[in-house]
Amino acid sequence: MHTHDLSGWQHEHRFQGDSHAAERSTRLVMWITAAAMLLEIGAGWWFNSMALLADGWHMSSHAVAIGLSAFAYAAARRYAGDRRFAFGTWKIEVLGGFASALFLLGVAVLMVVGSLERLWSPVAIHYKEAIVVAVLGLLVNLLCARLLGGGGAHHHHDHAHHDHAHDHGHDLNLRSAYLHVVADAATSVLAIVALAGGWLYGWAWLDPLMGIVGAVLVASWARGLLVETGKVLLDREMDHPVVDEIREGVEQGLADSETRVADLHVWRVGQGAYACALSVVTHSSTLTPDDVRATFSMHEEIRHSTIEIHRCAAG
Repeated sequence: MHTHDLSGWQHEHRFQGDSHAAERSTRLVMWITAAAMLLEIGAGWWFNSMALLADGWHMSSHAVAIGLSAFAYAAARRYAGDRRFAFGTWKIEVLGGFASALFLLGVAVLMVVGSLERLWSPVAIHYKEAIVVAVLGLLVNLLCARLLGGGGAHHHHDHAHHDHAHDHGHDLNLRSAYLHVVADAATSVLAIVALAGGWLYGWAWLDPLMGIVGAVLVASWARGLLVETGKVLLDREMDHPVVDEIREGVEQGLADSETRVADLHVWRVGQGAYACALSVVTHSSTLTPDDVRATFSMHEEIRHSTIEIHRCAAG
């Protein structure tokens, strides 16, 4: 029976970074958004304003989506030690971002439908009250955007050995919550412009027109988020520059033994963290997995590697 201690060859599969701050911010923004939603719905009912009621229910979809992001953080943290997750629970957060992007698309569709209904069947709008509440909603959204700190869009992973900072450290779940807040802020700005035009110049058609413009903007953001989260969920990472750099590092670093990479798989397991599995064919009779691993050791983002070595006869 093998009695050696295996702990030196074992490690935890917790590749996600510390997201406690992001979770707290997202949960706080969820409650603020929910409070603003109730205010708009109440004001719409009190002032008999369909515009405010519609915007309040529109904000409810954002509150649900941001709540989903907060839930994803909590679930990823709760199951972080669950060994059933082969490479940790980070993708729960990414899945939350993907679902949140679908909510954004749903919001865009509802905005178009509502705007077209307004174009065909205009309703009287209480402009003064609607503008006041829209401005208040905008201020709330700006506060929430500040709390979320830019959605992780500027958290760069600084390595001197390569220049891939643009996609390292991105928190896609936080970005999805941030996009909901920004989308709501953008629609608030467009609503204020439309309401001001209707109030001052009688351009009632401006309100639904701005609704359609806002829907196109929201749909565009949602599509970008769907593409990014979808790539991670489907492990479509083989066009990442680090893939070629691993291949070049192995083949150039072990050129003396004519070692070639026969098979290589790289996928993301955390914010700026990757796993790889590679198979090499070599003429060396002494090559070890550690020798291969040393050729790409400068890539600190490769947090887990599985190496298979095949030996062939020289000549």
